[in-house]
Amino acid sequence: MKVVILAGGFGTRISEESHLRPKPMIEIGGMPILWHIMKSYSAYGYNEFVICGGYKQHVIKDFFNEYFIHNADVTFDFTNNTNRIKYHKNFTEQWKVTVVDTGLNTMTGGRIKKIKRYLENEPFMLTYGDGVCDVNLNELEAFHRSHGKLATMTIVNAGQRFGVIKMDKSGNITSFREKKDVDGIPINGGYMVLEPEILDYIEGDSTIFEREPLESLVKDGQLMAYKHDGFWQCMDTLRDKENLEKIWSDGTAPWKKWD
Repeated sequence: MKVVILAGGFGTRISEESHLRPKPMIEIGGMPILWHIMKSYSAYGYNEFVICGGYKQHVIKDFFNEYFIHNADVTFDFTNNTNRIKYHKNFTEQWKVTVVDTGLNTMTGGRIKKIKRYLENEPFMLTYGDGVCDVNLNELEAFHRSHGKLATMTIVNAGQRFGVIKMDKSGNITSFREKKDVDGIPINGGYMVLEPEILDYIEGDSTIFEREPLESLVKDGQLMAYKHDGFWQCMDTLRDKENLEKIWSDGTAPWKKWD
């Protein structure tokens, strides 16, 4: 199953870093948060990625273009008027990565629509390029396959920062609304599993996936919630980045499921 990562936004709320590079390329422990997300998926056996780029998408392409050489010892041999390169002790991931320029101002739904050709009419996973989580991705996929609906969304409890999701006892999502001061209930944590038919819910470049498409899925009874009570953290602000840095440097990062 392919993993789609939304990585094209401007990251204006963390402009201290995002004026130089796209938000998913902001580093935690010396590696982009995008890398951390991909390593998490890879730990569960998901190794094929489609990255929806936009703002400064060339930075993402450059990272993967140079990934092999940056993870190897290299001899540059200029003797005898030659330029030979020999790699030693090289290591790279078992990844297939497609980086797609989905446009500078395209909304999240439009970005998903633009990668249709790479999805090959198959179910796929979807998440945002600015959040890490310790959800069991194999169990998430199994849950999605068990209920037969078009979409599964991982829901997490993040206090009062975001809009709120309501659901019935079976896990069907029934509505969205803006946050209130009394809230401390589940919100959209990303880490979704989607059937290819969800592309029919997206009109075009200006479609925000979290609005009309998800709201329509709710009305059709096609959106299910996967409850995650573990770790989840998005990187919206510099303070969020510093918090993730501290967790990583302490050696206690819950999302690190790889050796």
